[in-house]
Amino acid sequence: MHVNPLAPSSALPSARAVVQNLGASRIREVANAGIGMEGVLPFWFGEPDQETPGFIRDAAKEALDAGDTFYTHNFGIAPLREAIARYVSTLHRPVDVNRVAVTSSGVSALMLLSQLIVSPGDRVVAVTPLWPNLVEIPKILGAEVVKVPLRFGQTWELDVQQLLDALTPGTRAVFLNSPNNPTGWVITKEQQEIILAHCRRHGIWILADDVYERLVYDAAPDTRACAPSFLDLSHPEDRIVSANSFSKSWLMTGWRLGWVVAPEPLMADLGKLIEYNTSCAPGFAQRAGIVAVERGEEIIANTVERYRAARDFLHARLNAIPGISAPKSKGAMYLFFRVDGAQDTLALCKQLVVEARLGLAPGSAFGPEGEGYIRWCFASSLDRLEDGAQRLEQFLKR
Repeated sequence: MHVNPLAPSSALPSARAVVQNLGASRIREVANAGIGMEGVLPFWFGEPDQETPGFIRDAAKEALDAGDTFYTHNFGIAPLREAIARYVSTLHRPVDVNRVAVTSSGVSALMLLSQLIVSPGDRVVAVTPLWPNLVEIPKILGAEVVKVPLRFGQTWELDVQQLLDALTPGTRAVFLNSPNNPTGWVITKEQQEIILAHCRRHGIWILADDVYERLVYDAAPDTRACAPSFLDLSHPEDRIVSANSFSKSWLMTGWRLGWVVAPEPLMADLGKLIEYNTSCAPGFAQRAGIVAVERGEEIIANTVERYRAARDFLHARLNAIPGISAPKSKGAMYLFFRVDGAQDTLALCKQLVVEARLGLAPGSAFGPEGEGYIRWCFASSLDRLEDGAQRLEQFLKR
């Protein structure tokens, strides 16, 4: 029987099964239900209510006016890589510029690092609740993701022994985000030392998502306050890769600019992956990144002070509402709080958008262990937070 190879198949075109099985963003699902509605207060995304400072925007404008519209080196322009290396070395142990690469966003940094170290069939451990992108990335690559949940209490905390028990021989990598999205949990230096020793012993990679490292609220006052980092403890040959971003520290969410720090032997292969993913970050955005890193400490200090006040205000306000239990966040820009009786937070958050014009992120967006909780991004003015709290309180009374 002759078969025409050009004849249409009866089956509809479809993506790979692993992609079809990925969980769609429930944060986006809620936001899409509310975007365009009049009077909605949006606290669903991890984004400040302030625009990027003028001196950073001016640097990009000047670069564009100078014709900086061409491809750059895969690893980024030399002045930005050097500025990042100096910045990281000031916060942590010295890092050579040859270990730094610029990426087109922090999300891209996480994907690139995952592609660099994770293979199909690998076992990856993640501390959760966790930003959904970071849980789904290894699945895209065909890896198995094992979750170790944080514990709910006055603050969110990690049971280190539970994590060590999950990091069995043969585990490829552990994914850690601290300060954590969505809970605001911050790992301690002592916990890092224990985890690093265990991972060295078993040859396990540590992928550290460090995008919120400057947003910490309970550390001693310091012009360079920073969350504990594996880069404080690591040696150049350690199996540690770090992803970072300009989005949170310098109010640059829309710029899509990030960086990675990786062992030097990986850099040539990382360059291949950057080439095959995005080729390079835009040159004019990188010029803005230079002035952010070199002149942005005042921005970070003001942001931390503002967010600390917002955290303290919202923490007290939510805990005053019957039926809500809100642990205090130690870092990042979120409160992840429990709502008594909530069994479907996606439906609840959609209802909040429609009936209260209040946009929050459902806890189920961060995995099954997040069900029953809601995330509120507090990177906003106190007046807006109070307005939102009143809307939530009135909704729950109804």
